[in-house]
Amino acid sequence: MNHNVYVYIAVMALVSFAIRVLPLTLIRKKITNRFLNSFLYYVPYVTLAVMTFPAIIHATGSIYSGVAALVVGVAVAWFGFDLFKTALSCCAVVFILELFLLPR
Repeated sequence: MNHNVYVYIAVMALVSFAIRVLPLTLIRKKITNRFLNSFLYYVPYVTLAVMTFPAIIHATGSIYSGVAALVVGVAVAWFGFDLFKTALSCCAVVFILELFLLPR
């Protein structure tokens, strides 16, 4: 049983290493394909969104307050407010909803 764990760790390390090294060694010239360029440009943003949105919704005591904070945060950021004001408005929405409106 313990030997299988070492095999799993070795395979995961090899795959992680290959994913990082192979593009550097195989692609030497500039990428000119518009679709691939666009795809590679948006990969970090999509990865961050996939990790962040579930955490926003489930970080509060209720899913409803998390969704409300997400909606308010997107709206406040859309209108050009800075990060501090956006975070403050999200915290205020969660505080008000969980303190006064949502049942315990």
